[in-house]
Amino acid sequence: MPSIFSRNTKQQDAGSVTVKGEKSEVVETTIEDYVAEDDNSSVKNDFGHGTGSFATAYFNVVCVVAGTGTLGLPHAFAGGGWLGILILCLAWLMAVYSGIILIQCLYCKPGERLHDYKQIGLAAYGWPGYLVCSLLHFLNLFGCPALYLVLASENLHSLLQHTSGALTREIWCIIISCALLIPLFSFKTLKEVTVMAAIGAITTMIAVFIVVIESPIDHNRNPQREVIHDGVIWTGFPSALATIAFSYGGNNTYPHVEHALKKPQQWKWAVTAGLTTCTCLYFMTAIPGYWSYGRDALSPIYNSLPDGGAAQIVAKIVMTIHVILAIPIYATSFALEFERFVRVDREDKIGKYFAFLGRAAVRTATMVILCILAIFIPYFDAFMSLIGALCNCGLVFMIPVLCHLRLFGLRRPIYELAFCALTLVLGIVGCIFGSKDAIELLIFYFGQEE
Repeated sequence: MPSIFSRNTKQQDAGSVTVKGEKSEVVETTIEDYVAEDDNSSVKNDFGHGTGSFATAYFNVVCVVAGTGTLGLPHAFAGGGWLGILILCLAWLMAVYSGIILIQCLYCKPGERLHDYKQIGLAAYGWPGYLVCSLLHFLNLFGCPALYLVLASENLHSLLQHTSGALTREIWCIIISCALLIPLFSFKTLKEVTVMAAIGAITTMIAVFIVVIESPIDHNRNPQREVIHDGVIWTGFPSALATIAFSYGGNNTYPHVEHALKKPQQWKWAVTAGLTTCTCLYFMTAIPGYWSYGRDALSPIYNSLPDGGAAQIVAKIVMTIHVILAIPIYATSFALEFERFVRVDREDKIGKYFAFLGRAAVRTATMVILCILAIFIPYFDAFMSLIGALCNCGLVFMIPVLCHLRLFGLRRPIYELAFCALTLVLGIVGCIFGSKDAIELLIFYFGQEE
């Protein structure tokens, strides 16, 4: 892993560099430095951090990251072949690295903490950087929860379509959006959605274990079914990379998650543990799913399980619970930024009553927009690939690396520079060609409707 894990800082949260003037200096440390840093982690910080624990950050990372992308990975392997294993390993390393350096970028100015992802782009590249980061950031914050609404409404529609509770997918989308206003009104920050995040992480694990157990059983029950595997499918490589990039999305919420930590030095361990947990779940889903169904693996993978079977029903139920609980994390992340922008977060100046009204207005508008997106773009697999390619390849693989290089310079080990270059190359390939493939697929779907 790059040497980002072997650096230290005088700032409590940055974790990797010491800034002097406008230049940065790499400080190599020893094991004793890690021990000293952890011992000092209980010291009160100077950047207004919350009271969240390590578990708070860990479950928020797992819940946001390990969601619908988990169940799309067998389909990604179907498009790219067994090469997906290598891509997944690289994506894990890159996601951990970018998750750590992203937070370091928040502390690029001595004695000051940048507030969010967009300000990192502004600090590194001025207004052009701010505009690019803002565009990808808001596309992701709206695209991912809209995608979750698509999946939740589709699952509820299919689960109840032959019962007295049968409703159209669009109506379910509206019902879910209205129900989610309750937690959005009740919770002010990400710290308060920790319980929802923990439940969401557990439901994802249940769905993964169902796929691990049931897909090989289904394969063995149908020996007559031809299953085709490929070592590598180069034409499908960009789409596979885009889907895998989507699986590691959510790092634009990291500044808010880290800010909720009482001991911000724990961030690098929380994000590493969270993403490692996600990667284990990904392998447990992708390999058995692709082995069992080959090129015919669907997204989400539980649609490949026997129709109407207990395994498919339970998987749909738990994943529906997961995505519904994950939506408030994204929506709250956006709301916190917009509320700060319009200054309705200042209870000391406008009072609790007007602060609540402002918060309610912002979060209601957010859910209305998400609901509209989910209703009019209902194609799960193409939608997920587009978000992964257009947003996550930039947000996860490219922007953190480019900003960190700009803010802290090139003075770092050669192998870390090589790793940064590889990360940027994969990000560019996935962004350009993955977006092209996803847009073509969406055009095909909309064309079929006509």
